Amino acid sequence: MEQEVFFGEIQSGHLEQVGYDTYCNLLDEVVKEMKGIEVKPEVDIQIDLNISSYIPDEYISDSNQKIEVYQNIALCKNEEDILNIIDEIIDRFGNMPSELENLIDIARIKYLSKQINIIKMVSRTISDSKTSVVFTFNKDNLEMEISELVKKYGNRIKFSAGIKPMITLEIDSTKERKILNDVTELVKDLQ
Repeated sequence: MEQEVFFGEIQSGHLEQVGYDTYCNLLDEVVKEMKGIEVKPEVDIQIDLNISSYIPDEYISDSNQKIEVYQNIALCKNEEDILNIIDEIIDRFGNMPSELENLIDIARIKYLSKQINIIKMVSRTISDSKTSVVFTFNKDNLEMEISELVKKYGNRIKFSAGIKPMITLEIDSTKERKILNDVTELVKDLQ
């Protein structure tokens, strides 16, 4: 049985103020608290990778179904959640377009990043064939094997110490799939 999702005027206003992902997480926390489940506060990660990541209207035209899928993706907390949502989407709607695959990859990057204290990730195009991605960390409990990263990434990676330490990764491409793959690989290497 499908559940329809409708937002009242108050919920729509809250949604506009905090963003959809944050709204879903806040709503999830309130429901858990009401059920007596302990909720650990989560840091929301800002991800700006200049990647096309959305659900195209041609793929899911019904706005209620689209909101449900966005919410399910936003609530993914681990790889099992990601795989379950992929299976559900493909079962219901067929093979996913690249924009939706990108959205799911960003959800994966987000939950992996939370485990290693990344608080912000921003990409910028350096040239027609190069992109850089800057990862900003919360200084609390920052641990990484810099020598291992330098061995693997060489001069493609740069480190900046400070109140909020940063790593800059240079990617020899401006293609979305390559950027997502390289970002995911670095985040996994930082685990």
